[in-house]
Amino acid sequence: MKSQWKERARALGTEAYALLLAYRDPRVPWYARAFAACVAAYALSPVDLVPDFIPVLGYLDDLVLIPLGVRLALKMIPESVMSECRSQARELLEGGKSAGLIAGAVVVLLWALAFAAVALAIARVLEKR
Repeated sequence: MKSQWKERARALGTEAYALLLAYRDPRVPWYARAFAACVAAYALSPVDLVPDFIPVLGYLDDLVLIPLGVRLALKMIPESVMSECRSQARELLEGGKSAGLIAGAVVVLLWALAFAAVALAIARVLEKR
């Protein structure tokens, strides 16, 4: 049973990385790209909605939110694009290339953009006062 869970987690990681690849594909609608980027960023980010050190709830959000987000994103992305992205993700992850480095860079970029958007919104609110 433990090996089955490990295999599911590995498959979910591959799906998350495939979502990152689908995010860059121009054949994917903009709303699906935005949602896929958020799901992949959350899945690959060390920052969680509920920190992992909190008993039970820390891992429960990962067990519920990530699979749910991946499933919703997959419904928005054309199957032909996802099959290509899955094969690319498998090749990159099995080949030991810098998939982790690329994914980490994208996650950091997304967090930086989110932080900049929040800072800009706060600055605009403060200017109006």
